Amino acid sequence: MAAVPGSARLVLVEGVVHLNEPQAVFEAMLKGWERQQRSRLLGDATIRQRERLVRRFTEFAESFPWGWSASDVEDFTVSLTSGDDRLAHSTIRGYHLALRMFCDYLTDSRYEWVRQCRDRFGQVPTQVCHEWNTVAHLNEYEGRPQRRPFTVDELQGLFDYLDDQVGRIGAAGRKGSASALRDTVMIKTAYAYGLRRNELARLDLADLRPNPHMPQWGGYGSVHVRFGKASKGSLPRRRTVLTVPEFDWAVDGMRHWVEQVRPLFRAADHPALWPTERLTRVSTRHIDQRFAAARDALGLDPALSLHCLRHSYVTHLVEFGYPERFVTEQVGHAWASTTAIYTSVSNDFKNRALKKALGRVYHPNEPRGDRQ
Repeated sequence: MAAVPGSARLVLVEGVVHLNEPQAVFEAMLKGWERQQRSRLLGDATIRQRERLVRRFTEFAESFPWGWSASDVEDFTVSLTSGDDRLAHSTIRGYHLALRMFCDYLTDSRYEWVRQCRDRFGQVPTQVCHEWNTVAHLNEYEGRPQRRPFTVDELQGLFDYLDDQVGRIGAAGRKGSASALRDTVMIKTAYAYGLRRNELARLDLADLRPNPHMPQWGGYGSVHVRFGKASKGSLPRRRTVLTVPEFDWAVDGMRHWVEQVRPLFRAADHPALWPTERLTRVSTRHIDQRFAAARDALGLDPALSLHCLRHSYVTHLVEFGYPERFVTEQVGHAWASTTAIYTSVSNDFKNRALKKALGRVYHPNEPRGDRQ
């Protein structure tokens, strides 16, 4: 029978005597698990992160996987939730999930690790992560509750501040006005198209597309996102985000940047939509820093991040009356339930909706108190 990727026979040579057999078998297990994950097209960063966790847990348990027990998981969890550096609920749940997957791999008969451990050590690996000793996934959203959409006034203040910064730098004749305008248009684009920071940073000029139904917008009728958030083991998810009439103000800013300011960077041969003075691509770190500087200068809540602009985009599309399916497609969510998590309609919107509902229920000339 052919060995499957990650099986023991592919990473352990039968009959070879190791000076430190437990350590050699453990390293072979990690190597086999790496091969198994690569066969599923998982990314290098994911694989390395999981390997570090398994090594960390092995060191904590002071035993190799064939000696692990459920109580080791419980003690490990307590250590993660103790002290000032306690980890978030979602992080611990991710740790438990990774350990469970590693144990699933070891106990799967196709990979032959049970036989290897029984023959070599007289013990076998077992599944040590169970429902009763791991964190339950009770909520679809486990992010920080402090994060929320921007209010309309906060958005207006943020954009006014960014525009003023460009004007001040230009009026003072200081170097950097072109970069400041780039950053301003970039942050506005993140909101106007509901983009994640990585999606924003990796946009190319070629990703700006026309919308035949809106010729007046020229080549700025849509944005093609090629590096959308990927599911585990899959390639980045692509989508096309249409410019919507309520955000058509973004078209003028984008056109001004692309056609008048970007050429000053002499980046004609560079594909990036947002090049730097050194003709590299603007990094996500730079975007975060630029956003945080504006937020802090305005005295806004430190919990607000660039990603909150995406929350605002979803919220405002809902308030504008766009169908749920359209909003889900615009932001690249696989499920409408995920989009719903992002939605937090404003009090003004809810008051308007309530007023409309009351108009349907009560007759115009009928006193509300008389209705049964």
